[in-house]
Amino acid sequence: MDDAAFGRLLGDLLDRAHRAAPVELAALVDHAARTMGLAGAAVYLADVQQIHLVPLPATPGPEPAGEGTRDPEGIEDTLGGWAYRTQSVRISSEDHLTLWLPLLNGRERIGVLRLTADALDAATLSRCHTLARLVALVTASKAATSDAILKLVRTRPMSLQAELAWAFMPPLTIGTTDVTSSAVLEPAYEIGGDAFDHALDERHLHLGVIDAMGHDVASGLSSALALASCRCARRIDAGLAGIAAAVDQALATWAPERLLTAVFAQLDLATGRLTLANFGHPAPLLIRRHRVVPNALIRPAQLPLGLGPEYPAPTFRVDHAQLEPGDRLLIHTDGVTDGRGPSGELFGEARLIDTVVRATAAGEAAPEALHRLIRTILDHQNGRLTDDATILLAEWHPAA
Repeated sequence: MDDAAFGRLLGDLLDRAHRAAPVELAALVDHAARTMGLAGAAVYLADVQQIHLVPLPATPGPEPAGEGTRDPEGIEDTLGGWAYRTQSVRISSEDHLTLWLPLLNGRERIGVLRLTADALDAATLSRCHTLARLVALVTASKAATSDAILKLVRTRPMSLQAELAWAFMPPLTIGTTDVTSSAVLEPAYEIGGDAFDHALDERHLHLGVIDAMGHDVASGLSSALALASCRCARRIDAGLAGIAAAVDQALATWAPERLLTAVFAQLDLATGRLTLANFGHPAPLLIRRHRVVPNALIRPAQLPLGLGPEYPAPTFRVDHAQLEPGDRLLIHTDGVTDGRGPSGELFGEARLIDTVVRATAAGEAAPEALHRLIRTILDHQNGRLTDDATILLAEWHPAA
């Protein structure tokens, strides 16, 4: 296949995918791979907790039926999982050549593409990478509106408050050549009042981590209300003080008996200037050259939001710090450090710092560093968290 034929193949795949149902994607991708001269293809998506890679089922029809029904691949202990975690291609050659290529939507990891072939040359391998990029974009666009894909990547039903929380939150990872922001939340299927937000504009990365009081549906409503208020204020350039005032007013109006702690931050991508406002929340951590800078972002305490008229009117103070290229900012809720193991031992900030620093020193990207951290937190509590644990890790890595 020459470059012109490959271009027509991609155009045909994209055209068909626009009109295809999500359950037809696997067969379309397999057909494209076979047209390229490969032996077949299968698409795997990461489940909600990033434990398994679940195959998109192939469906019978006018196209080849794909590689058939396959079992999930473990993310921790398989070549497919290695490709997902490291965002790099992996190849095995037992019976035939098998390629595992990461599926990335921007900086977000969504799964892997499995390709099989009798032989590979450099040109075909390059085209496999291009196919994987197109498959990732098509799959991500379908997943946004597909219950079929959502059900596929869930291992059990979600609670009502968790469904509400996930509906309001952005993708787990966003980024550009200058910055990456990634988040994790557990227990993924029973989130109570935790939530996060991150977004990019022409010049800034905007961050928010929220911990609403309680673990019920009203907690989920409070965090959703806070996220919506944050975005309303942010999108009219109200600044962090304006965001905090909007959240506080929304709670006073619509959830007068609910309060929350929060950190809102804004990073100037050109200069590294960090602006942040902390309302009753654990202080963020600044990681520089594989070490946590002691007390770098500890500021005088401000009260939580939503306390109501019984308390003095808040002032919504905003603080500043200067980041250096390569710095990482970690924001977490108290469910991370306050989690207790079976013996009653707290997870604690020291263990949190040690885990993050080790991942940073190992050169792991922000999404994988958080994946490791949340697995350590779950292991500490035997997989059963008593409080929400939310962590957001942002890295400033300016291209210049």
